[in-house]
Amino acid sequence: MNIRSTVVVRGRVQGVAFRHHTSRMAARHGVTGWVMNQPDGSVKACFEGEESAVRAMVEWCRRGPDSAQVDEFDEQPGEFTGEFAGFGIRY
Repeated sequence: MNIRSTVVVRGRVQGVAFRHHTSRMAARHGVTGWVMNQPDGSVKACFEGEESAVRAMVEWCRRGPDSAQVDEFDEQPGEFTGEFAGFGIRY
């Protein structure tokens, strides 16, 4: 079953290659969507794909790369749309 989930992570998550690592992990899991820095210092990401792969990405974002420190985490499930051809970093 395909699902969609959008997450927002707060803490020391910008300037630590969070987006780059998220993109690499998404490719590894075969997940589509995007990741981008937010003006408030958080990072937001949207994942679509097989339920187990999306769940793995969501769990990975709870801690992020070793260089990050996630202090707050929010997840918003959504309806799968299939709108993404791959996974990208948005600017």
